[in-house]
Amino acid sequence: MDIAVKYDLEVIKEEARQLIHKGLVRRNQPIYALCQYIPGRDWICVELELEENDFLLRDKIIDLLGREDWIED
Repeated sequence: MDIAVKYDLEVIKEEARQLIHKGLVRRNQPIYALCQYIPGRDWICVELELEENDFLLRDKIIDLLGREDWIED
C-alpha cells in the first residue's frame, strides 16, 4: 500500500531547518537540494506545494525559510 505524506509549506520549512541544523544542507543551496532527503514518492507533493506558494526549485533555501530568529549564545 503506497501512502503519500501531505507536505504543507510549514512541514517543508521545518524539514529544511532540521537538515540545516544537522549540517546536511546549507541555506544558500537551491531548494532542489532537499530532494535528496525526501522520499521520491513524496517529492512530487513537495514540488506542487512549493509551486502553489510561488517558490521555484532554483530558489535558495533561505528564501523558503524567510526570517529566522537567533538566540544569543
